[in-house]
Amino acid sequence: MSSKTNLDLTGKVVLVTGASRGIGREAAIQLARAGATVAVNYWRSEAAAQEVVGQIGGTAFAVAADVAQPGEVRSMIDRVIDRCGRIDVLVNNAATFAMNPFDGDDYELWQQGWQRTFALNIFGAANAAFLAMRAMRKQGGGKIINVASRAAFRGETEFADYGASKAALVNLTISIARACARDNIISSCVAPGFIATEMAQSELDAHYEEIVNQIPLKRVGTVGDVAGVIVFLASPLADYLNGTIVDVNGGSWFH
Repeated sequence: MSSKTNLDLTGKVVLVTGASRGIGREAAIQLARAGATVAVNYWRSEAAAQEVVGQIGGTAFAVAADVAQPGEVRSMIDRVIDRCGRIDVLVNNAATFAMNPFDGDDYELWQQGWQRTFALNIFGAANAAFLAMRAMRKQGGGKIINVASRAAFRGETEFADYGASKAALVNLTISIARACARDNIISSCVAPGFIATEMAQSELDAHYEEIVNQIPLKRVGTVGDVAGVIVFLASPLADYLNGTIVDVNGGSWFH
């Protein structure tokens, strides 16, 4: 009988960036339930990260890093490997989002928005993947799971920098899938629609009825809806999915 019959991640080391809240938090908890040792990355929310670690228990631990800073990404990856000896799965979840419309008057503010968004959402993810894959090659393989967004595919009118960064993350996923499969490194991507998180709350508060009416299932997604897909992609059941983008949006957008 095939060993690929469950979501068992026993013996696997998983790093989840931006894991002190939202999708990252729930993903860390569910990955640990599947048996993984989970490194819970945070930037400023140490108390929240330690709360996640406490809830998980066992071998979970917190690791501080601003993923937008290349030097801190290096330190984060090094700490995980120094502590655990390996890294089997990297979940690039850390992200930032803010309104940055085309009709704003402040050019410097516009630039700052793009720079800040890309520094974390794509450059941080790319740097973490590059460094994690160095360890993965030595150990015989691993997985990169990127958390993108529906915004990557539809174009955004008020936060184009966010949508563009997530589109770049989708392309990064596919590029890793093509370039690194020879090293038994698999890359996949989750593209959520609107999910009930702190980051999305302002938009949900302002446009809830409009958002729900876009969704055939008539509900906003939960962090559990996304985290379950991440656990599946991390598991042996998804070992032949490479360069895959999984939409988790209730049918609100197709591409």
